[in-house]
This record gives sequence, structure tokens and C-alpha cells, in this order.
Amino acid sequence: MEENIFIPLENKATIDLHDMQVLEAEYYLDKFITTLPENIQEVTVIHGYKKGQALLNMVRKEFKHPRLKKKVIPFNKGITLFYLEFGN
Repeated sequence: MEENIFIPLENKATIDLHDMQVLEAEYYLDKFITTLPENIQEVTVIHGYKKGQALLNMVRKEFKHPRLKKKVIPFNKGITLFYLEFGN
């Protein structure tokens, strides 16, 4: 299955988890994704990495959500891209 890399801006969202504790960030991220409009297909999760790996590890390895289809790790170590189920 080939992914569409040309997702329109209106179908993208961003969340910044900097300076949050892991449990706080996990809760906030879950609520954020749960309340996103159905048209949102991509979420840029900004977690940073220079102040430690706890948020990075939670986002990339532990976090799960029913709408989450795929996680992509880009060259920027401080972010992770989430691709969501469209229209659910």
C-alpha cells in the first residue's frame, strides 16, 4: 500500500509536548487525537530530545491510539509524525 505524501495543510495538525511530564504528555496527546476532526490525517508531534529521551520514547515506542495507523520517524530527532485513519 502506497502512502499519499501530499496531504493538504487543512488535513494536518501539530502538538507540542515540550516541558511536559511523560504521563501528562501521554494524556494530552491521547485527548488531542481523540478530539481531532475526522479529516485530520497527519499529526506532527513535537517532543524534543535534548532534555532527555523520556518523551521521545513514550511517543515513538509506547503510545497507542485507535486512530493511529502509522508512526514515521523523520530526520529531525525532536519530532515524530503520526498518520491517522481517515474519516473514522
